[in-house]
Parts: sequence; structure tokens; C-alpha cells
Amino acid sequence: MERKVEVNAARLTEQLDALARFSDAPAPAVTRVVYTGTDLKARAYLKTLVAEVGLSAREDALGNLFARWEGTEPALPAVATGSHIDAIPFAGRFDGTVGVLGGLEVLRALKASGFAPKRSLELIVFTAEEPTRFGVGCFGSRAMAGVLLPRALAELRGDDGLSVLEAAARAGFTGNPSDVRLGSGCYHAFVELHIEQGPRLEAAGVPIGVVSAVAAPATLHVTLTGAGGHAGAVLMPQRRDALLAGAEVARAVEAAALETGTPDSVATVGVFDVHPGAVNSIPSRVFMTVDVRDTDLRRRDGMVTRIRRDTEELARKRHVTADVKLLNADPPATCAADIMEAAHAAAEAEGLASRTLVSRAYHDTLFMARVCPVGMIFIPSKDGVSHCPDEYSSPDEIAQGVRVLARTLAALAG
Repeated sequence: MERKVEVNAARLTEQLDALARFSDAPAPAVTRVVYTGTDLKARAYLKTLVAEVGLSAREDALGNLFARWEGTEPALPAVATGSHIDAIPFAGRFDGTVGVLGGLEVLRALKASGFAPKRSLELIVFTAEEPTRFGVGCFGSRAMAGVLLPRALAELRGDDGLSVLEAAARAGFTGNPSDVRLGSGCYHAFVELHIEQGPRLEAAGVPIGVVSAVAAPATLHVTLTGAGGHAGAVLMPQRRDALLAGAEVARAVEAAALETGTPDSVATVGVFDVHPGAVNSIPSRVFMTVDVRDTDLRRRDGMVTRIRRDTEELARKRHVTADVKLLNADPPATCAADIMEAAHAAAEAEGLASRTLVSRAYHDTLFMARVCPVGMIFIPSKDGVSHCPDEYSSPDEIAQGVRVLARTLAALAG
């Protein structure tokens, strides 16, 4: 598009600040867990902004929000953008929200410029990109892509015992869960704007990242069960200490990633829960979560296989039992070449340098890739920090990303 798109950076900053105030943690931290009262208040605020822009809106049975600007040829598959607004405990205020409010600013700015899209443009606000409440990330987009069917959603439960569908219904989302899955051909393309959550763009002094692939995540739940006892009465040769077994498993997880020989392999023990957790009691049980990621599916699956094998061997060595459950193992996503080209061209048109990079964090784009061609645009994250209150991208960096997204969507929508 030749016309200039005017992005109101001050308005966008004000909206990001306002959204951050819907939080169960004191500022500058943000805690916003799916289907809580705080989440619902944030959604209500967002819907007022959608109405101001003059978009038609609908929500599905999981609370995925779709805000649409009808194109001149509405029968054509739409072009979509969006992200999420839920936040892990004590997170920052830019993860996901830049893609949501930035996407909304794009539609507002394109409208103000006089642009008339041939294909409809749609903003999607995905439910629960974060795994905080139900242990599985992106269950909104997973369900949209048909990866999580209603039966699985009914069995997926949080610590409060409620299933996803029960919690959604209590939050007021009472549609038919079977209707969440998107039909084939509903979207021509999906492009997500996001903070990088890493240091590469800032270190290189490059304002725009164009993502080529999104790494494939797998999640393991490991339970090690030994024998408890009094810390003074049970002698060392007789012990079956679950914590010590878990410590060795954690080291094995690290080794599985390090020994692939590539920095694209990462593996993390994120939860290490010890029972009974008393100073004078031998730990009898440990629960661990293991997150394994790689851009190469065979390599990722090789790490998972090795971690399973090493866990069983270490359990036998430590005389404990091991229960290893694979919670999810998702394939990587490759971004569409034409969308990447459009994003690079948009950056060039804005006078901004861009570089191609891989997303090692996963996003709703990973599952939208099963629905339509996808792309992602990254902006720098200060010091590469994310998922904590220090997370920061400047208003100028955000505005640059929004302008690049606007040109990209305009090119794709025709």
C-alpha cells in the first residue's frame, strides 16, 4: 500500500497500561489467569475498545474472541492477526498484549487511512495461551485447530478440579464446544505480532524480526515415588529418597539438551514439587514438569526418548518408581514464504531493518499453522527478558512493529 498508516503510539501505550491494571499481582507485575474474575474484567475492557473501532465481534464456547472488519469481498477467506491477554503469575505487561492491542491499532489505523480491504480483516484474541490453570498452553488455539477435541477439554482439569469446559461455562461461555474447531479455508493467512522474549534483535540493533519457524514443544509430567521416613532414624544405605532421584533426573534433562550439539535444543524442569516438604522428613515423592523444545521434530523427539530412558534407569538405581506421562508433543510450524516476504517488504517500506529468526518460544501461531499459512513479526525485548515484571519494549519499538504489521496485513488482504 502506498498510503502512510498513522499509528497512535501514545494511545497504544495508554491501552497497554490500562490492560496491565487488570491483575491479581501488584504493579509492575501482571497476573491474569484464564476464566478468573480479573480475566473477565480485562476481556470486558478489550470489548469496549473493539466496539470503539466499529468491529463486529463474536466469542466461541471457550471465549476465543473474533473481531471482524468486513472486506469488499467478504466471501473470500479472511486475513487474521492477534494474540492473547492471559498472563502467568508475576509476568510482564507486553507478552501477548502487544499482538492484541497492536492488532487492534492496526485495524483502527488502516480504517483511518481510507484503506478498503478486499479480504476481511479479523483480530483474534486467543483464550489461555499460557498453561497456568490447566497445564496445557494454547488450549484455545489447539481447540480451534482441532488438536484438542471437546472430550479432551472435558477431561483437562485444573487444581480446583474444574475441567476446561466447566470453568468456561462458569465464566459465561456456554456455546457448543464442537463449534470451536475452525472449518477449512476460513482464513487466507494469520500473522502474529509479538515481543521477541529473547536478546537477539536488541543485540543486533535490528528493530524487526521476521519469524521463519516456531519451535516444537513437548511436555512431560514425571512422578518419582520412594519411601519417606524420619531424617534421623533411617540410615543412608536404606534410603529411597525421591528428591535425590529427581535431582539426577533434572541433570539428565539438561544433558539431553546440551548433548544434541545445537543451541536450538532446550529442555527445562519448571516444576519440582517435593512431598511432604518437612525439614526432618525424607522426601517420599517428587512431581516434576519437563519442557522440551526444538525446531527439528526428530531431534526434539530424540530428547524426549532419552529423558524417558534416563528417568527409568535413574529410578532403578535409586530404588524408586517412576511414572512418566507425555502431556503433549506438538510439531514445529514453518512460516509461509510469501508472508515472510510481505513482512520484510513492509519493514523496508517503513525504512526499518529486519532479519529472519526462529521463535524458540511457542505461540498460538503454532496451532494456527494447522488452519492456514502463518507468519510472525517480532520486536525487541529489553535485555531479552520476558515472563517477569522487567519485561519491556519501548513505545517506539511497539509502534514500529504495528506499522510493519499494518503493511503486511494490507498486502495480504489486497
